[in-house]
Amino acid sequence: MPPTGGGESGVPVNSAAGKAETVNSAPGDDTDGRPLSVVVAGGGTAGHIEPALAVADAVRRLAPHARITALGTTRGLETTLVPERGYELSLIPPVPLPRKPGLELARTPMRLARSVMATRRVLAAVDADVVIGFGGYVSIPAYLAAQSHLRARRRLPIVIHEANASAGIANKVGARFADAVLAAVDGSGLENARVVGIPVRGQITELDRPALRAKARHYFGLDEQAPTLLVFGGSQGAQQLNDAVAGAADALGRAGIGVLHAYGPKNSIAPVSPPDAPPYCGVGYLKRMDLAYAAADLVMCRSGAMTVAEVSATGLPAVYVPLPHGNGEQRLNALPVVEAGGGVLVDNDDITSDWVAREVPAMLADTERLAAMSVAASGTGHRDAATEVAQTALELAEKFHAGHRRRRGSRR
Repeated sequence: MPPTGGGESGVPVNSAAGKAETVNSAPGDDTDGRPLSVVVAGGGTAGHIEPALAVADAVRRLAPHARITALGTTRGLETTLVPERGYELSLIPPVPLPRKPGLELARTPMRLARSVMATRRVLAAVDADVVIGFGGYVSIPAYLAAQSHLRARRRLPIVIHEANASAGIANKVGARFADAVLAAVDGSGLENARVVGIPVRGQITELDRPALRAKARHYFGLDEQAPTLLVFGGSQGAQQLNDAVAGAADALGRAGIGVLHAYGPKNSIAPVSPPDAPPYCGVGYLKRMDLAYAAADLVMCRSGAMTVAEVSATGLPAVYVPLPHGNGEQRLNALPVVEAGGGVLVDNDDITSDWVAREVPAMLADTERLAAMSVAASGTGHRDAATEVAQTALELAEKFHAGHRRRRGSRR
């Protein structure tokens, strides 16, 4: 049963009388009749949630009866995305990490302690056998809770996956005591990390864009014959991209280009296209990214790790516009694809309506270049990353589960 609602006490959303409801489980997975229990922690943005759900899907394929629980908070997109994928969701108090000294930073230790205690209650309630973390503000409580959560005098195993080219603070903390550290690329800053790529859901890695193109364009109300530009700035949109592309709507329309533009749920755009131009379709959020990719001939987007992984997995040529903030990880994320010839990098300040009006029609008109970029993009990445992460976690979970069972049997 898909999870619904819930608070931040650390009790699973699907629960009754304090006992969490089993999802995707059946007797016979183990000799004691209890299926393996896997907890994934990657809430907040889609960039953390999607890899977690891709691995959850892989766990479900490899161990169909395993219980899978996702950790999250009420502030993240997981409250929507996790239930939509049919997984149990347990909410814990969020622990944002302020970047500057101040009152919020002083409150962090107490908030973290509360969140760790809530997470330990979740781990106990679901009888967890392994925790898989993907960074973000849900992961630090998960790592600390797992590290201190003992069952039969044995610490709960931890698997970490770092999607970005430069590791965030949560994974840097967790990597110090994790049982397995995996990364998307070399040089992430996590010692002894095994490179496996970025977990991408099968719906994307197995996407047949040509076969779905007509259906996808009809779904969004696009012209089925016009070359199509897909624009999105991550789960929250990107104002610079919004302004630049919407401002070039007239030029794009005159060039016969259709546009599918996800501008962000809190933003708005006002494109003005010429009469008889292919449709310019604006949406707040794209729930069917598979169809969005299938509809497109070219993508303009930010270069978060998950975005780059999905776009390149579909073989789409892309214009990557890294966020100008942070430690430059978005530029690093896109570099391997760009250097392979599968995309171009453009600085945020250089993305203007004039640039879009001049460069995008030229790119879409050059079909040979687009075809070469598509082949190059498809050749990057690791399509089996989700399976590798899931296999690593399940091996640790099985050892932990078997050890717990032996200890319990010896006490009888």
